[in-house]
Amino acid sequence: MTDRQDDHDDDVDPIADELIGLDPEDPETRAFAEHLRRMHAPTNSFTVEGYLRGFGEFANSANRANGHRRLMAVILVGLLLLGVAWAAWRTVIEVFSTFAH
Repeated sequence: MTDRQDDHDDDVDPIADELIGLDPEDPETRAFAEHLRRMHAPTNSFTVEGYLRGFGEFANSANRANGHRRLMAVILVGLLLLGVAWAAWRTVIEVFSTFAH
């Protein structure tokens, strides 16, 4: 009997209690529910998958942003890409200078 209850508990949405009384068809309610699911999702940011998931969440939130926040996200991504390009260029120079002698 307890096995049936455990199976039934797995099917229940963990954030359903927080959405009681809200219209499930409302776009703001859907966005709020998605936000709650992201906040309740267990993440391990100490792995490559965790870091990639974090970048994916940043990209999704940057795509949803407007105005000043979107501009700041674009500037941040640009600076990150500039840093990666600089590090790659320095690595290529170091490799070629090592084998050139």
